[in-house]
Amino acid sequence: MPNNQDFCRWGQQVLNTEIDALREIAQYINQDFNEACQLILNCSGKVVVMGMGKSGHIAKKIAATLASTGTAAFFVHPGEASHGDLGMITKSDVVLSISNSGTSSEILTLYPVMERMGIPVIAMTGNPSSAMAKYAQIHLCIKVSEEACPLGLAPTSSTTATLVMGDALAVALLQAKGFTADDFALSHPGGALGRKLLLRVLDVAHQGAQLPLVPQEATISHALLEVSEKGLGMTGVVNADGDLVGLFTDGDLRRTLDQKLDFHCTAISEVMTQKPVVLNGNVLAASALKLMEDRNINGLFVVEQGKPIGALNMLDMLKAGVV
Repeated sequence: MPNNQDFCRWGQQVLNTEIDALREIAQYINQDFNEACQLILNCSGKVVVMGMGKSGHIAKKIAATLASTGTAAFFVHPGEASHGDLGMITKSDVVLSISNSGTSSEILTLYPVMERMGIPVIAMTGNPSSAMAKYAQIHLCIKVSEEACPLGLAPTSSTTATLVMGDALAVALLQAKGFTADDFALSHPGGALGRKLLLRVLDVAHQGAQLPLVPQEATISHALLEVSEKGLGMTGVVNADGDLVGLFTDGDLRRTLDQKLDFHCTAISEVMTQKPVVLNGNVLAASALKLMEDRNINGLFVVEQGKPIGALNMLDMLKAGVV
């Protein structure tokens, strides 16, 4: 009966074997890799990625990585391609075909048709002498000496090597195209990354009637009512021209209590925080979050030409998914 040490030892053996496999394929980042990048970079269409079985699963991930990093790509199942889906591929595309053995009959069946259509093919295999490697315009070798499976049967090291070679292609192309964080966000608008990269503070901030504001002549009690009513734990203080001149927060209230002031007579201008931290409306919400964390503050105002146009706190960041 295996014990905990056996499980850990077997797991470590898998990691070591796959790490060695990645070191092996580093030699294949060579002229062939360079030509493959140039071919895809010059492609006016899309990269069509295909593979069968486990290679098909890896091919789907590679297509998704390419697409999300600025290289238009999609996956086509080779078996379905020979029954009509080949019509999805155009003469302006590039095909990236994946098979560790390089002998996938489903893919080889498609090669003559793609040759007739003039569609360039990049083959990614573990056998440079295979039919797929020979028939392709460019071959990317992913040969590894050992699978992590002790039986040498389950695709493990080979699929890891394939995935990493696909990542190498995607990231090299990303850098060649000058793909930026903003570009990345545009293709990920619904996820947490998109929210962090696209949301501006005004997208998160309370505005209009929800904005907690009092004139600088207001009493502390008046300011407390505004803080309570608007529920942001703070209120801005404005002068006669509507410019933000101060801020009163829950923290200011605690400090004011120690002074034993008359809240019904003392003006808020006497106890407010002057020159509060403010932001422009175009600042990223993620940048605002970092500022709040660095300054150890729970909320801040958004201003335009000195006038408050929005307010937000840490809870708003949390609700927006920025935190």
